[in-house]
Amino acid sequence: MAMTRGAALAAVSLFALANAQALSSTAQAQQSQSQPSPTAPAMQLDSSALQGAAKMDDSGTMKRADTDMGRVIAKLQELGAKPLGTQSVEETRKGPTPADAVKALLKDEGKDPDALMAQMKVAKQDITYSGPSGDLPARVYKPEGAQGALPVVVFYHGGGWVIADINTYEASAMALAKKANAVVVSVEYRHAPEHKFPAAHEDAIAAYSWVLKNAQSFGGDPTRVAVAGESAGGNLAANVAIAAREGKFQQPAHMLLIYPVAGTDMTTASYKENENAIPLSKQAMEWFAKNTVQSEADLKDPRLNLIQANLKDLPDATVITAEIDPLMTEGKTLSEKLKAAGSKVTYQNFEGATHEFFGMTPAVADADKAQDLAARELKEAFSAKTTGSTTTRSGEKKQ
Repeated sequence: MAMTRGAALAAVSLFALANAQALSSTAQAQQSQSQPSPTAPAMQLDSSALQGAAKMDDSGTMKRADTDMGRVIAKLQELGAKPLGTQSVEETRKGPTPADAVKALLKDEGKDPDALMAQMKVAKQDITYSGPSGDLPARVYKPEGAQGALPVVVFYHGGGWVIADINTYEASAMALAKKANAVVVSVEYRHAPEHKFPAAHEDAIAAYSWVLKNAQSFGGDPTRVAVAGESAGGNLAANVAIAAREGKFQQPAHMLLIYPVAGTDMTTASYKENENAIPLSKQAMEWFAKNTVQSEADLKDPRLNLIQANLKDLPDATVITAEIDPLMTEGKTLSEKLKAAGSKVTYQNFEGATHEFFGMTPAVADADKAQDLAARELKEAFSAKTTGSTTTRSGEKKQ
């Protein structure tokens, strides 16, 4: 759906309510923190503990979340996470993340998160790439013992272009490297509000171009390079493919878009249903947008409002969404519009899952399933690239 001027103005006007909403949400958070926290071990919370958490939750998240997903959300609250959009940027960046909640759950079970990561047998190497404003950090993940030139995935982390970094999303990058048998290059980019839109988008394109030129230096095959991203990073990944088409340089082999930010209309069905969801709410998205855009006009820019962009002649895509997520509707809409524009699209929504679930193995079963789906799609795309095939699974030739 096109975002009308009225809808854009409505979105901007909603930002003006953020402070009032923040006071309300903060008061609710303080009230809930005054209640006794569950004492049962993480990952072993009994039904009564989860029911108690659900009663304290006015967002509806706990009532709809799968049991394992609910445990992560309960632990995130226990760690003292404040609702996104209720604190300053600096305070928000210091707060606990869903990734921290997963690690805490594992520790409560007597498991060492770092040891579990090491068991994946994925090597890591910190590097830098050349961005428009200078060198920026990146991290290369490569399956140990891999032979020959591997396909490459350029991975863009989430965080609304404001918070988080490559460390926050390490579990996702490592899982893709292991399961897709690929080199994953997780790249950092400039964050808002210090660097407003389109700084992150410019860095994303530069990172992809740098990887194409330098893939062989870390054992990658420059002819087989895909893009992937979560949330704001999913938006960046799609924009890289669009930029490649416009600039007539090498298109990504595939687009893996995980609950991508794909629109600027905050009145969609999933925004209404998940207005107060945890960890991502409507207020959080308003806060991210307020910190990212320079003016109202940016909300109409097709780089942010992807569902209104020209999506023709783009690579095939895998789009993954979560039921308990304001971004679900726009992610599904993006998948439909990509398909209508000629791309082969695999779309799957994970019911009972929230935003950020993708990197949550071994705590959340759906994370493992989503990663397996993503890896299968990437492998198929890389295989097609190797053989030079342009035939889709349905047997039809790509247009």
